[in-house]
Amino acid sequence: MFVCLVGAMVALKYAIIGVVAIVVVVIALVLLIQTPHRAPVQYVGSPSGYEAFVPNGQTINYNGQTDPVGDLILNNGTTIHDVVWDGQYANTIINNHNQIVQLNSQFVGQTDPINHQQYVPLQDFYVIKGQVPVEQVTINGQTYYVIDANNINPGDIAGFYTYQGWVSNFVEAMNTPGTYAAGLPGNSPVFTWDNLTGTVAYQTILYEGHGAGVGGGAVLVEFNRIIIPYGIASNPFGSALFNFTTPQYTYYPSS
Repeated sequence: MFVCLVGAMVALKYAIIGVVAIVVVVIALVLLIQTPHRAPVQYVGSPSGYEAFVPNGQTINYNGQTDPVGDLILNNGTTIHDVVWDGQYANTIINNHNQIVQLNSQFVGQTDPINHQQYVPLQDFYVIKGQVPVEQVTINGQTYYVIDANNINPGDIAGFYTYQGWVSNFVEAMNTPGTYAAGLPGNSPVFTWDNLTGTVAYQTILYEGHGAGVGGGAVLVEFNRIIIPYGIASNPFGSALFNFTTPQYTYYPSS
């Protein structure tokens, strides 16, 4: 009887040890899955160039914070997908983007009263002057590229919006020598152009009037005189991008 009891106790002991071991393994696996796997921070882009984060409407919980997800367009035209903006301005970017989406839902498809063309979807984006600190992180088997925004000087970040098909062109133009920013006067003939340029020029002002920013009716003027209309977000509004957030010239089309 004693031997049987001892045997049962020993069996119970090892059973408990086995259960504990399984629990430990399960916990370890859960932590392994949920804990981001990090690679060293790298700086991408050019020290003297402009890069742009373009939110796509998705968000992810990272380090206990809800962060926007999107693309990062580098000064040389390279686009990095699955990029997370983490740190300062994360909530601002989410709110700004939601507002642009709401305005698109409200106005896209309606007719511009000046040039009689239909409004088109606009897209917000956030330009960083200089290189961008990016960390490759794996979460639940998915690879993301996390922008460490807290290590970017806030004066080097500014928000803009334009036609969604022109964001890459906008970044390219910013990085092209000879490009400058200008404002359109209220009576500019550009608003009457019956093409996409005329539509977007007026639409940026329309969105400004509905709270999307502080400056619609601005244009990037390229060396070949092609213009890209855009609007300016109220925040972020970095001083290093003053030439683009506060245009010092007025644009008049060539005759």
